[in-house]
Amino acid sequence: MARQNEGWSLRLVLSLVSMVGVLELLAVNYQMISTALPQISAHFRTTQGAWLLTAFLLAGAVLSPLLGKLADMYGKRRLLLVAVAGAALGALLSAVAPSYGVLIAGRALQGLLVPCMFLSYSLMRDVYPPRTLAMSVSIVTSGMGLIAIPSPWLTGWLLGSWGYSGVFWFFVICLAVLLVLIVVTTEESSVRAHSRLDFLGALLLGTGLAGLLVGVSFGPTWGWGAGRTLGCLAGGAVLLAVWAGQALAGREPLIDLRFFKRRPVILTALTAGLSTGSTAVFTTLLPMMCMTPAVLGLGYGFGVDAKGFALFQAPVGIGAVVGGLVVGLTVRRIRPGLLMVAGQLLLTAGAVLTAVSHDAKAPLITWALIEGLGLGMAYAAVPNLVIDAVPRDLQASMSSMVQVFQGVVPAILPVVAFTVLNSHIATVAHGFVFYTDGGIRVGFLVAAGASLAGLLLALALSPARRTEQPQDDLVAEAVA
Repeated sequence: MARQNEGWSLRLVLSLVSMVGVLELLAVNYQMISTALPQISAHFRTTQGAWLLTAFLLAGAVLSPLLGKLADMYGKRRLLLVAVAGAALGALLSAVAPSYGVLIAGRALQGLLVPCMFLSYSLMRDVYPPRTLAMSVSIVTSGMGLIAIPSPWLTGWLLGSWGYSGVFWFFVICLAVLLVLIVVTTEESSVRAHSRLDFLGALLLGTGLAGLLVGVSFGPTWGWGAGRTLGCLAGGAVLLAVWAGQALAGREPLIDLRFFKRRPVILTALTAGLSTGSTAVFTTLLPMMCMTPAVLGLGYGFGVDAKGFALFQAPVGIGAVVGGLVVGLTVRRIRPGLLMVAGQLLLTAGAVLTAVSHDAKAPLITWALIEGLGLGMAYAAVPNLVIDAVPRDLQASMSSMVQVFQGVVPAILPVVAFTVLNSHIATVAHGFVFYTDGGIRVGFLVAAGASLAGLLLALALSPARRTEQPQDDLVAEAVA
């Protein structure tokens, strides 16, 4: 447990570095894999590249509630180490994968990075001295995502020097180092709570969602009336229905659906999920579009390599940092619901502008910056919406539910976008799949539709009064 009178020490600084490092790898994972996606898809000759991102997020969303309960029972540090080690193993499996199926399995294991966010914050709250906690949380929250600015150049260097496997080896090495650093610098929490593990709920939810997503993603290839397609769709729907019944009847379900009877809760969770999902589609399609050779005459593409793509990706990272700072500086004067509305507006504008105008570099860089600003504002508004939506004693539960939505919705939307794209294939060359300009346009409009739906939900959020709490408590609880 945290000791009252202790301050900063070398061990504590290194512990904080390890926490920041893990969360930075989580923040940059999606971006780096999206940039590598065209090369990976070409290597394995697949049009199902969306599963590289879907497997990561879906596994993270389903595993987060389980690891949260295990952490309460057996220790937050222990489960954080399990999650980091599992993610490193997944990255190793992806780096050496002999087939696309094995690669996807590795990506699912890497989904263990997702629960590292709340495991890190809750562990810090338990074991860091009170004098250092507020500063530690501020450093983590303000720094998370900063690596997104230099990561395009790093990704380009890795892809250019070692191919797509270099990206996965980068995660293996970094996670292994951080694992050791956590072991030697960070104490275990003594806080324990008994909790029931809903493994059946996790199995039903995970397989049900996977079944639906497989049916949707392979429907254009198998045929929408084919037995395999209908079987996956029907099987997934049945499993989800069984899961919903089990969740409503259970005493400690994986996800307590009764929790969402509160209007602010369901609106906050859906808004957060849609903003994250919209960004997931945008950042997946952007590298594919920019790396397409201009000589193909498809109406888009600049033929840049991964290093050249940094010109378009860096504005997203810069915008995200600036957008987050704007929320941090104004949230005491402007309701978080209005800040979320502004973020969703920017996300919608960035996606729509990219859909209608993507044949010149300068405008596209501007649209990417707008998208990044929206991402930063929407992401930073979420914990403040949590604070406003529910009483203090329910904020931790609310945060975990929002985390599920921020995993599931972005797992689904890229599959939907790629289903549309796979109906608009222009040509295939050397394993690379290139889509028509109309397909690319509709893909970005999928992202715009998600953020527009999030905007409408954000407008419907009631202007709840902010509960009066000390600022340090607000920060700690918002990210619990």
